[in-house]
Amino acid sequence: MTVATSKTLALKTDLNVLSGLNRSDLVVRWREAFAAPPPKHLSAPFMIKAIGFEMQCNALGGVSKSMIRHLNAIASGRTSRAPSITSIKPGTHLMREWNGRTYQVEVTSDGFVLDGSTYRSLSAIAKRITGAHWSGPRFFGLAT
Repeated sequence: MTVATSKTLALKTDLNVLSGLNRSDLVVRWREAFAAPPPKHLSAPFMIKAIGFEMQCNALGGVSKSMIRHLNAIASGRTSRAPSITSIKPGTHLMREWNGRTYQVEVTSDGFVLDGSTYRSLSAIAKRITGAHWSGPRFFGLAT
């Protein structure tokens, strides 16, 4: 087993444990991850997602420099081009909330995986989710 494989397996185990924690344990994990208490009315499901994302960033390398520049530009009120769909690397997870449900898509070398099914395009996934024709990159916030 390679170091990367064992790291990934350990991360999956930690993420599974995280999803079974109660709110008070999640608050403890939040403090460990972010060195601050969580906002007052943050839901447990959101804390799981945020802590899980932080765990993935720590284990697998985090957000790219170009994405940090993009986010900083948005935060300071400047316009910024979103990363192109061709720059998204396999292993990336895209999330979108639609009608009260959160959808997570994994980018693979073969396409995009949603709920165990592989799709050739994000537009096909957007159509499956919404029932209407959408630009997949726009639906997932990758294009303006």
